[in-house]
Amino acid sequence: MKKNKKKESYDNYLVQELKCPVTGPPEFVEMYQRFAKRILWIDGSVVPGAFQMNTAWYYRVPERSPVFPEHVHEEDELIGFFGSNPEDPYALNGEIEVAIQGETFLLTKSTLLFLPGNVPHMPMRILRVDRPIFHFSILMGQTYQGGAYQ
Repeated sequence: MKKNKKKESYDNYLVQELKCPVTGPPEFVEMYQRFAKRILWIDGSVVPGAFQMNTAWYYRVPERSPVFPEHVHEEDELIGFFGSNPEDPYALNGEIEVAIQGETFLLTKSTLLFLPGNVPHMPMRILRVDRPIFHFSILMGQTYQGGAYQ
């Protein structure tokens, strides 16, 4: 006769509410909330063992430029910017300026950036927002380490 084995639940792996750690000084947090809406955040403190990921909508040009200064992480990072027009998903419907190791790029199309660990990147400037821009960043460590939130 077989024993019924209790099935393990994986509901703790679902993140459906924002559980964001403090990301910078109060002035930065207030400024960020005026041009962006953070959606979800995951890291090792939200789900043990998870790497860090942040998602947000950018919906206006911030009063501060650059938003994020040049910084570096030990881990690899993937950053995405996506336009919100389903009829033209490659159009960013805005302009974002980013730099990788001092080389500046003007983004006008939906873009993925891969940044190997220890490569200096940013500053980032949001120059124009015609429609909301979906943004995400994934850092391959369990906590955010870096100097972006200043």
